[in-house]
Amino acid sequence: MDIWVDADACPGMAKDILFRAARRTGLCLTLVANRPLQVPADANIRSLQVSAGFDVADDEIVRLAKPGDLVITADIPLAAEVIARGALVLTPRGERYTTDNIQPKLTMGDFMDTLRASGIQSGGPTALNHQDKQRFANQLDQILAATRR
Repeated sequence: MDIWVDADACPGMAKDILFRAARRTGLCLTLVANRPLQVPADANIRSLQVSAGFDVADDEIVRLAKPGDLVITADIPLAAEVIARGALVLTPRGERYTTDNIQPKLTMGDFMDTLRASGIQSGGPTALNHQDKQRFANQLDQILAATRR
Protein backbone atom coordinates (compact mmCIF):
# COMPACT_ATOMS: atom_id res chain seq x y z
CA MET A 1 0.00 0.00 0.00
CA ASP A 2 1.13 3.49 -0.87
CA ILE A 3 -0.45 6.59 0.65
CA TRP A 4 -1.29 9.54 -1.63
CA VAL A 5 -2.25 12.91 -0.18
CA ASP A 6 -4.21 15.61 -1.98
CA ALA A 7 -1.92 18.06 -0.23
CA ASP A 8 -3.12 21.43 -1.55
CA ALA A 9 -6.03 21.38 0.92
CA CYS A 10 -4.83 18.87 3.51
CA PRO A 11 -4.56 20.42 6.98
CA GLY A 12 -1.25 20.39 8.81
CA MET A 13 -2.55 18.24 11.64
CA ALA A 14 -3.41 15.45 9.17
CA LYS A 15 0.00 15.73 7.51
CA ASP A 16 1.72 15.44 10.90
CA ILE A 17 -0.24 12.28 11.72
CA LEU A 18 0.59 10.87 8.29
CA PHE A 19 4.31 11.62 8.70
CA ARG A 20 4.35 9.72 12.01
CA ALA A 21 2.44 6.81 10.50
CA ALA A 22 4.79 6.61 7.51
CA ARG A 23 7.82 6.57 9.80
CA ARG A 24 6.23 3.88 11.98
CA THR A 25 5.11 1.61 9.11
CA GLY A 26 7.69 2.33 6.42
CA LEU A 27 4.90 2.84 3.87
CA CYS A 28 5.54 5.20 0.97
CA LEU A 29 3.79 8.54 1.61
CA THR A 30 3.52 11.03 -1.25
CA LEU A 31 2.05 14.51 -0.92
CA VAL A 32 0.84 15.82 -4.28
CA ALA A 33 0.39 19.56 -4.73
CA ASN A 34 0.82 22.32 -7.27
CA ARG A 35 3.17 24.22 -4.99
CA PRO A 36 6.41 23.27 -3.23
CA LEU A 37 5.94 21.47 0.08
CA GLN A 38 8.28 20.81 2.96
CA VAL A 39 8.34 17.17 4.01
CA PRO A 40 10.54 15.33 6.51
CA ALA A 41 13.78 13.92 5.17
CA ASP A 42 12.66 10.29 5.42
CA ALA A 43 13.35 7.96 2.49
CA ASN A 44 9.69 6.87 2.28
CA ILE A 45 8.16 10.38 2.47
CA ARG A 46 8.18 12.63 -0.56
CA SER A 47 6.37 15.49 -2.19
CA LEU A 48 5.38 15.63 -5.82
CA GLN A 49 4.86 19.08 -7.29
CA VAL A 50 2.61 19.22 -10.35
CA SER A 51 1.95 22.18 -12.61
CA ALA A 52 -0.64 24.75 -11.60
CA GLY A 53 -4.13 24.29 -12.92
CA PHE A 54 -7.57 23.07 -12.04
CA ASP A 55 -7.52 19.41 -10.89
CA VAL A 56 -3.92 18.81 -12.04
CA ALA A 57 -2.95 17.33 -8.65
CA ASP A 58 -6.18 15.28 -8.58
CA ASP A 59 -5.51 13.92 -12.06
CA GLU A 60 -1.99 12.90 -11.04
CA ILE A 61 -3.29 11.06 -7.97
CA VAL A 62 -5.85 9.23 -10.12
CA ARG A 63 -3.09 8.29 -12.56
CA LEU A 64 -0.73 7.01 -9.86
CA ALA A 65 -3.01 5.39 -7.28
CA LYS A 66 -3.26 1.61 -7.53
CA PRO A 67 -5.85 -0.79 -6.13
CA GLY A 68 -5.29 -1.10 -2.39
CA ASP A 69 -3.56 2.27 -2.04
CA LEU A 70 -4.87 4.86 0.40
CA VAL A 71 -5.79 8.37 -0.78
CA ILE A 72 -6.24 11.21 1.72
CA THR A 73 -8.64 13.80 0.33
CA ALA A 74 -11.83 15.72 1.05
CA ASP A 75 -12.40 16.15 -2.69
CA ILE A 76 -15.47 14.05 -3.45
CA PRO A 77 -15.01 13.76 -7.26
CA LEU A 78 -11.37 12.71 -6.72
CA ALA A 79 -12.50 10.21 -4.09
CA ALA A 80 -15.05 8.73 -6.50
CA GLU A 81 -12.43 8.29 -9.21
CA VAL A 82 -9.87 6.53 -7.02
CA ILE A 83 -12.52 4.36 -5.36
CA ALA A 84 -13.54 3.22 -8.86
CA ARG A 85 -9.88 2.23 -9.37
CA GLY A 86 -9.84 0.17 -6.16
CA ALA A 87 -8.15 2.61 -3.79
CA LEU A 88 -9.26 3.40 -0.24
CA VAL A 89 -10.20 6.96 0.71
CA LEU A 90 -9.99 8.75 4.05
CA THR A 91 -10.83 12.42 4.57
CA PRO A 92 -8.77 14.65 6.89
CA ARG A 93 -11.85 14.63 9.17
CA GLY A 94 -11.58 10.85 9.52
CA GLU A 95 -14.50 9.89 7.29
CA ARG A 96 -14.04 6.92 5.00
CA TYR A 97 -15.49 7.21 1.52
CA THR A 98 -16.51 3.88 0.01
CA THR A 99 -18.43 2.48 -2.92
CA ASP A 100 -21.43 2.40 -0.58
CA ASN A 101 -21.44 6.10 0.36
CA ILE A 102 -19.70 8.01 -2.44
CA GLN A 103 -22.65 8.38 -4.84
CA PRO A 104 -24.88 10.27 -2.38
CA LYS A 105 -21.93 12.54 -1.58
CA LEU A 106 -21.42 13.26 -5.30
CA THR A 107 -25.12 14.04 -5.66
CA MET A 108 -25.07 16.40 -2.66
CA GLY A 109 -21.93 18.09 -3.98
CA ASP A 110 -23.60 18.69 -7.34
CA PHE A 111 -26.66 20.09 -5.56
CA MET A 112 -24.50 22.47 -3.48
CA ASP A 113 -22.65 23.58 -6.63
CA THR A 114 -26.00 24.39 -8.23
CA LEU A 115 -27.03 26.43 -5.19
CA ARG A 116 -23.76 28.38 -5.22
CA ALA A 117 -24.06 29.00 -8.97
CA SER A 118 -27.51 30.49 -8.42
CA GLY A 119 -26.10 32.91 -5.85
CA ILE A 120 -27.12 31.14 -2.65
CA GLN A 121 -24.31 31.21 -0.13
CA SER A 122 -24.09 27.88 1.66
CA GLY A 123 -20.99 28.52 3.76
CA GLY A 124 -18.10 26.14 4.03
CA PRO A 125 -17.23 23.29 6.32
CA THR A 126 -16.65 23.96 10.00
CA ALA A 127 -13.09 24.31 11.26
CA LEU A 128 -11.30 21.11 12.17
CA ASN A 129 -11.38 20.31 15.86
CA HIS A 130 -9.78 17.84 18.27
CA GLN A 131 -12.48 15.23 17.59
CA ASP A 132 -11.76 15.40 13.86
CA LYS A 133 -8.06 14.92 14.54
CA GLN A 134 -8.74 11.95 16.79
CA ARG A 135 -11.18 10.40 14.29
CA PHE A 136 -8.62 10.79 11.49
CA ALA A 137 -5.84 9.19 13.56
CA ASN A 138 -8.09 6.32 14.65
CA GLN A 139 -9.38 5.59 11.14
CA LEU A 140 -5.86 5.74 9.71
CA ASP A 141 -4.65 3.28 12.36
CA GLN A 142 -7.53 0.91 11.56
CA ILE A 143 -6.77 1.02 7.84
CA LEU A 144 -3.06 0.46 8.38
CA ALA A 145 -3.66 -2.38 10.85
CA ALA A 146 -6.00 -4.09 8.38
CA THR A 147 -3.34 -3.99 5.66
CA ARG A 148 -0.81 -5.74 7.88
CA ARG A 149 -3.02 -8.80 8.34
